[in-house]
Amino acid sequence: MQRIRTFIFVFIVFLSINAIAQPPRGIHWSKDGNSYYKATDGKIIQYSLPGFTENIIADGAALTPAGTTAPLKVRNFFFSGDGKKLLIYTNTKKVWRYDTRGDYWILNLADKKLTQAGKTLPASSLMFAKFNNDATQIAYVSQYNLYTEDVATAKIKQLTTNGTRKLINGTFDWAYEEEFFCRDGFRWSPDGKQIAYWQMDAKNTKDYLMLDNTDSIYPFAKPVEYPIAGEPPSPFKIAVVNIATAKTVWMDIPTDAVLQSYVPRMEWAGNNTELILQHLNRKQNASDILLCNTATGKSTTIYKETDAAWIDLQQLWDEDYQYGGWDWLNNGKEFIWSSEKDGWRHLYRIGKDGKSETLITVGNYDVMDICAIDEKSGYVYFMASPENATQKYLYRITLDGKGKAERLSPANQPGTHDYQVSPTGTFAFHSFSNHYVPNTQETVSLPQHAPLQGDKINSAIAKADKAASNIEFFTIKTGEGIEMDAWMVKPEKFDATKKYPVVFYVYTEPWGQNVKDEYGVADNFLYHGDMAKDGYIYISIDNRGTPVPKGREWRKSIYKKIGLVNIKDQAMAAKKIIEWPFVDSSRIAVWGWSGGGTATLNLMFQYPEIYKTGIAVAAVANQLTYDNLYQERYMGLPQENKQDFINGSPLTYAKNLKGYLLYIHGTGDDNVHYQNAEMLINELVKYNKQFQLMSYPNRTHSISEGEGTFLHLSTLYTEYLKMYCPPGGR
Repeated sequence: MQRIRTFIFVFIVFLSINAIAQPPRGIHWSKDGNSYYKATDGKIIQYSLPGFTENIIADGAALTPAGTTAPLKVRNFFFSGDGKKLLIYTNTKKVWRYDTRGDYWILNLADKKLTQAGKTLPASSLMFAKFNNDATQIAYVSQYNLYTEDVATAKIKQLTTNGTRKLINGTFDWAYEEEFFCRDGFRWSPDGKQIAYWQMDAKNTKDYLMLDNTDSIYPFAKPVEYPIAGEPPSPFKIAVVNIATAKTVWMDIPTDAVLQSYVPRMEWAGNNTELILQHLNRKQNASDILLCNTATGKSTTIYKETDAAWIDLQQLWDEDYQYGGWDWLNNGKEFIWSSEKDGWRHLYRIGKDGKSETLITVGNYDVMDICAIDEKSGYVYFMASPENATQKYLYRITLDGKGKAERLSPANQPGTHDYQVSPTGTFAFHSFSNHYVPNTQETVSLPQHAPLQGDKINSAIAKADKAASNIEFFTIKTGEGIEMDAWMVKPEKFDATKKYPVVFYVYTEPWGQNVKDEYGVADNFLYHGDMAKDGYIYISIDNRGTPVPKGREWRKSIYKKIGLVNIKDQAMAAKKIIEWPFVDSSRIAVWGWSGGGTATLNLMFQYPEIYKTGIAVAAVANQLTYDNLYQERYMGLPQENKQDFINGSPLTYAKNLKGYLLYIHGTGDDNVHYQNAEMLINELVKYNKQFQLMSYPNRTHSISEGEGTFLHLSTLYTEYLKMYCPPGGR
């Protein structure tokens, strides 16, 4: 259940590994890390560092198809391994959240010949196209089937023919995409003669039917294969197909015939004869790394790990791995792996033979992101924040496990840093902000962290007025001794002798960290106006179970207790805040979206003596309605502990509502289904609990579609809050 917020994804693709899965957009580093490529102003340009010398790789003319007058709108581009050809991604369409299907064109950089790939296939139907190693062929998925195409002759070969909405080749079903971030489901072998791919069998996965009442006179149903908690996932298979002979070998991966299991990661094992993959059990608390012989399909376990709660997959906390990748060392004899088994998220060197293991990142801190691995120099670059969980900094440490983490982010820049580091660790794109310094970007050389085009970030810090910021960071300790990070925005012209209303912004579940020291963190995007000017105190608190870098125990204490531990932490903190002399306990409001909407309902129902007004958007009212991958990961299997699901669901406590509740949901929400709204309505009606409801026809989880939608939603939210939790000091 992903929180609603705006993400800016910038993916780095190394030209040396062009055959792995590829993301839908990005700036691309060169192999040597001394230059990068970017599509801008209808051109693709190479920028050489440190001088930013420009070299036009493809101009507008080269990107203009024959018979047309306008160049292609480049969504992304991918080089062949030899750098002589480009795949241009354009005319894209959404598949659920992201625009991962579209058209691909091949540009020969020598003669500037531009040809469309998959020309006989439906427009905007190609997914994840990529060159093989010698750029003689490309492969892609179209309409659930896998294809190859000869670059010289444009001859297309269909490798699978049985693909349907219910039998998916080379990509994934809704649950894998939403909860594992699995989208690109096939991989070229290093020699370009074979392709390994996932096949998802969703024929027994029940459809959720979303009813469309507005796009035609007669309503119609939109089916989505959606396994709810307690239902088995769509079974997977891993195949390797020989491009020349079309011979397919299926990997023999042990699974539970009843419960099923998962393979969220798979790559070639640094050679042409083996695959390496991560295999999870249904509960996601046992992980095996398997090597598969691609000739026989036989699999061998080389590494095992279990957790009393759940195993955190790498792509769940490091977005660079959401389109594939495996970090090999020592000529393929070792790889880097992450684990929380010592209480912190650390990196390890694991022997491919399963006989060796070395801890790399030593210390009481969590690795927040892997930025680059420079084996030649012997370093891994990563993000961490050992002293302040609201911030983030760049570190590096030696790969041999004998070093100490070295902070590279400057000491005079407290806040949140992000980096896209070049493959050799020589340069990086650096962005920085904190709660009083706007987001600023620069390019730096590493490890000195020297800016290349003026000292932009330090200049921004010097110009910023910390005293002018209205955001205060603080910690609050409950009566049970739980200390949590929080931020607060007080009203303008605050008068400590008066009492003000408090609005709490919540998420509370394992997908949402609200309390970050970054610019704009306390902006309420739904409020139509200025909360501080109007006279509200605005607060957010990160409870136990939120994904902050405070160690495994903090994050996983919520296991089987979503809807209880997180809710109690929030309520106990609110009780402390209500004791402040300038807080009006009769005007306490709470709001949130998705998991935050769920938390809002639980807080209103479980602690009605605290929270007087609530606005819940797209909430899960009943945990048994949500998808199995998310809900079972954090709550277990309903077949074994169904009561935990019931105990954590707002539906269970709806009869306790005393305050004012506005419930908002899109009827076309494929993530948190509108079914939740109707279940909640029935329960509130049953107990004669009055509330207000706003349904947005055919809107998805983001409630963003349709003319005027956001303004209407924002106005609704603001007017309701002002009516039932009036602003201003008294």
